[in-house]
Amino acid sequence: MFDWRGRLKSLAGVEPVRSGDAYHVFTRKYDVTVDAGQLDDVLGPLGSEQAHELEEAWNLFETRMTAWKTDASLHALEMSNALCRAMSPQARADTIVALLVDQSGSMRGPKMLLAAAAVDAAQAALSGIGIAVEMLGFTTVDWRGGRARRLWSRLGRPRSPGRLCDLLHIVYRDASERGSGTGGYAYRGMLRPDLPKENVDGEAVEWAASRLRSRPQRGRVLLVVSDGAPVDDSTLKENGASYLSDHLHAVIAREAAGISICGLGLQHHASKYYATYADVLVLDQLAPALFDLLQRGILAGAPAG
Repeated sequence: MFDWRGRLKSLAGVEPVRSGDAYHVFTRKYDVTVDAGQLDDVLGPLGSEQAHELEEAWNLFETRMTAWKTDASLHALEMSNALCRAMSPQARADTIVALLVDQSGSMRGPKMLLAAAAVDAAQAALSGIGIAVEMLGFTTVDWRGGRARRLWSRLGRPRSPGRLCDLLHIVYRDASERGSGTGGYAYRGMLRPDLPKENVDGEAVEWAASRLRSRPQRGRVLLVVSDGAPVDDSTLKENGASYLSDHLHAVIAREAAGISICGLGLQHHASKYYATYADVLVLDQLAPALFDLLQRGILAGAPAG
């Protein structure tokens, strides 16, 4: 008898579950990695109400956070001076930093604005002293699993399907870019009101780590900014409440070989996942905490010699 479900699974890119796999993915067919300037291609153009909301957020980011940005720049300068004292120009040129920002729904509003401003100051400061930087974001394409979950449902809703959502990974600044700017369009994308949805941290860390390993620099640092545990309701409902958290623990343990991984928790205890961490319970303390953590992570991951 013709196995139509098996054939459909194959055509749809459904991944077979191997015996002993603690974590697996139902299908990667609908996952998206995109540059910030291409978000309209994924999410569609903003409606008038959302466009107005974005304009308000952008105006706040550009014109009404001057005092906060000035304070962040002072902390960035302190970090830059300390790194220049501790590292030779050759060591700095042999170091790359990835700033990975959780863009889940709970990051909406002040958290996202302050995180964007802080990583902006960080990339400017690090680029200014010869350290390569890239800025990355992660969320999901849709709520409630999106196309992956709908496919799973059409295939009879098999048990324990694994990750059951469509990932959205965003590159705001590639490490190959020179200078300290990202271009305004990138930050506008970061503040889009239709962007924040769910967060699968483990695969985001894997993605960022793979980008770092593809670069020639020997000193590799990954700093993750997040405000909570990994959550995708569709995945957790079908695989258990700890499924994504267990995977994040496993990924960090594996990727820490050769990469200095740090976690900054926004009103969240990052120590649950990261050995090198800082917790920001009051958002006004985000900048000093970020730059202190960056300094620690960079010095820990500095290339030998």
